[in-house]
Amino acid sequence: MSVRRTIENNEEAGIRPSKTYQSFAAAAGGHRELNFIEKDVRNYITREVRNISEQEDAKEFRKYLLRMKEKNQNFFFELELKEDQSIKLAFWADARSRAAFEYFGDVISSDTTHNINRYNLVCGSFVEVNHHGQSTLLGCSLMKNEEIESFKWLFQCWLRCMGGNTPKGILTDQCVMRELLRGLEICG
Repeated sequence: MSVRRTIENNEEAGIRPSKTYQSFAAAAGGHRELNFIEKDVRNYITREVRNISEQEDAKEFRKYLLRMKEKNQNFFFELELKEDQSIKLAFWADARSRAAFEYFGDVISSDTTHNINRYNLVCGSFVEVNHHGQSTLLGCSLMKNEEIESFKWLFQCWLRCMGGNTPKGILTDQCVMRELLRGLEICG
């Protein structure tokens, strides 16, 4: 139990698993005196510590979205959690983004090429260009995977967020999304 507690505390403090393992080895008098290896420390962190963090972070993210909605009723979000209460799908857009789409939303760009977080969630964005030639962020998303069902959910959220108003065109670099858009009849 004390080993687990130490691993959890060190992970929370940002101490690398290799340093944690080295500290155990030093305290025991060497690596041979331990009944586990460094890989076991990493596996424990991935399986137990980060899984709990992912669920807690999903709960905090939901609270944040709710606070944003309380501050401004035109803030829009939808969140779908997996069975283990981690994030499966999320979409959000603020009031300014929604107003910008209403005013400039002829053609938008949708990009889901970012995967930069510790939970391997795909980060996506909806962007347009305003009358000054400046990019304007219209909404953001997080997706656990890039399957067609996830994109269907995302674009249906987009349509609900924008009051059912469809853009004249959507630029994307993803073949799956083009097929999906044709299937949803969002654009021609």
